[in-house]
Amino acid sequence: MKSLEDIDIFHTLEYIKNTAQKYAKAKADRMYVEEYRKTLKAQIMAEDKSQPVNAQERNAYAHPKYMAHIEAMPIAVQEEEEYRWKLIAAQAAVEVWRSLSANQRAEAKVI
Repeated sequence: MKSLEDIDIFHTLEYIKNTAQKYAKAKADRMYVEEYRKTLKAQIMAEDKSQPVNAQERNAYAHPKYMAHIEAMPIAVQEEEEYRWKLIAAQAAVEVWRSLSANQRAEAKVI
């Protein structure tokens, strides 16, 4: 079982601050990748306006540029989720520290 001394609260708070910045960037990158997918599809569809729209759309989805972009999406999501869960774990450590700290104060009053 962890003791109060096992948790370096200031290190944990610094970690949260640093990871929050990385998480924010990862989330922004993921959102960009998701939104750019629509722009890329439109650009590819516009390359051949002689075909009906449904054929343009089918060709856009099968286009190598679109496929490469779709392959990047899981990487962006994975990075965002990794930072999100690291932040959740650090926040949980802060809560554990708070509980242990409160327990220690309560024990000190009893003695």
